[in-house]
Amino acid sequence: MTEQTIKPIFWFWFPIIWMIGQLSAETLLPHDLLIKIHYEGGLHEWLQIVMLIMVFGLACKILLSMERTTNIWLKLWIAAAAFGSFYVAAEEVSWGQMIFHWQTPESWKALNYQGEMNLHNTSKWFNQKPRLLLEIGIIVGGLIIPLLYRFKMEWLPKKFIIIYPPAILSITAIIYTLAKFSHKISKMFFDVRIFQRASEVEELYLYFFVLLYMVVLSQRILKQHKP
Repeated sequence: MTEQTIKPIFWFWFPIIWMIGQLSAETLLPHDLLIKIHYEGGLHEWLQIVMLIMVFGLACKILLSMERTTNIWLKLWIAAAAFGSFYVAAEEVSWGQMIFHWQTPESWKALNYQGEMNLHNTSKWFNQKPRLLLEIGIIVGGLIIPLLYRFKMEWLPKKFIIIYPPAILSITAIIYTLAKFSHKISKMFFDVRIFQRASEVEELYLYFFVLLYMVVLSQRILKQHKP
């Protein structure tokens, strides 16, 4: 938990500089350009896809390196990361539609409120519910667990120590949490829009947290399985 195997430029400076750049863009860029950056096929969406592909690749690498005697729960944890990252990345590109621009069948348009070839626009169970689980995971893994590890380590089961996120991920978790709730509070009480499309900004930090976590996890597990 105390190892810092990722350079500070990634876990400290990058999330901070990105948010400074995001707030600057929200203030200075023309409205039309902001829309292009944030909406379908924009910079934010492609960055998310790249990060998810990297997570999928890392998860597959870990699974292939694991021995047969490895704890089944750990394999399932990594497999869940592989499946989840693949599913979300595929959903982001509408399973190829955003790249190849094929037409959505009329029967599917009736189910999908954006007329796209994906599942997350058909039901909250394919969109808000999985996202909520990830948000809870980041708050627990990025904020609560590091605090418990520092002050109440005995509360954390030792058998899961290999999967606990390190404290260095707290920077991304804090920025994500501040961005999410400050945006909601500003809209609720002051009728001010901080972000042109808050969900895209939040997802960048969600997926970046997962990417950093998988980098750390891969280093831990691959180190254990070195010949």
